[in-house]
Order: sequence, then structure tokens, then C-alpha cells
Amino acid sequence: MVLEVDNIELNYGTKKILSGIYVRAQQGEVTGILGRNGSGKTSLLNIIFGSSSPKYKSIRVDGSNIQSPLFSTNKIAYLPQHRLLPKKTKLKTVFKIYNVEWEEFIGFFENFKIYKGFHADDLSSGELRLVETYLTLKSNKNIILLDEPFSFIAPVYVERIKDLINKQKSQKIILVTDHYYEHILEVSDKIYFLNNGCSKVISNIDMLMNEGYLPSNSPQK
Repeated sequence: MVLEVDNIELNYGTKKILSGIYVRAQQGEVTGILGRNGSGKTSLLNIIFGSSSPKYKSIRVDGSNIQSPLFSTNKIAYLPQHRLLPKKTKLKTVFKIYNVEWEEFIGFFENFKIYKGFHADDLSSGELRLVETYLTLKSNKNIILLDEPFSFIAPVYVERIKDLINKQKSQKIILVTDHYYEHILEVSDKIYFLNNGCSKVISNIDMLMNEGYLPSNSPQK
């Protein structure tokens, strides 16, 4: 499966956000999106998901134009920056709704086994983010969008989330963005950099330095 996005024109008032975007993501690869704050990363994911409607857009799956919002096709799952799970919903209920096995989850994250009967708002922000990221990745959707999946998550869990992303990419298209650029560099097979409304394929860390996104003394990938 291949997802392609281009011909997007998005403005907020007189400010141009996106205008020269081309992103191609395919099953078997993780596609990373990097850019400075305000460069349009979240806007791009919202457009792909279908929760934002720009002036113009072209979204294609396997070459076929998608006219309806992708979320209406039941092919896509989106982890937004804001909280995803309702506060008063128990975790065991959420896992049933997502049709995801609780026992498999605690196989990855054993410390969470005591939380099965807890409500979502009983968890810390980092614990909640981990659960939301796991459920999104393990959902039965073909296209996965992850916006800031590594935020607030303990380093030991970040590595397990990366492992999970790499396991899931053989079955799904995965697009991921995060301000922790090191994680994006490590987990992605292809990276797009957003700047001045346009996208550019990044093949190495030197290109990010040349764009002024990273200082020249940044550690190599």
C-alpha cells in the first residue's frame, strides 16, 4: 500500500502554512516528518486524517484519489498531540473497544498490569501517552499517524515503542513526527523536512544542519 499527498494549499489568514508539499509513504517503511514549530507538521497530519480541510489537496492511496476524509474509510488511526482517551473510561474497556489484547500489552510493559481496572485519568501523562500510542499502533488500521508519540514517555519505554513501530511497519503505513528529532532519525526509513510550506527529503543529518534545523555540532545518527 502507498499513500501520496500533494497539491496542498493551507493558509491561516494571510500566513501560508503549506503550499509545496509532496509526501510519499508506503507499507514496510516508517516515514518521519521533521520541521520547526509552526512549519505545518500537525496541520499536514490533520489534512491526511481528514479533520482539517485546506483550500486544495490531493490524497491518493495506491494511486486512487481519496475524495472523502480518510477517517471515514476506516483505514486510518491517528494519535493527536492532545489526549485521545476519555478520562473516565477504564483501560480494560478501551482495549476491548480497540480489539487489542491486554495480555500482549503487558508482555511489552509488565509494570502496567496493575492498571487494567484503572480509568484513563488515573494514569500519569507519560503512562497515558504510552497506552494511547500502543493502541494506535496495534489498531486494525492500514495507515497510522503519530503526532508526538515520544512526549512525556520514560526513556526505557521510548525504546520499546520504537521496537513496536518497527514491528508494525511491515503491515502498515506509518507516519510519525516528534520534536525529539533523534527518535525520528533513528526510527524512520525516510524523512521529510517541512520549511516555508514545502517538503524536502532528508537523506542524512548534514542536510538538517544545512537547513539550520540542527546545530553543526549535533551528534551523528
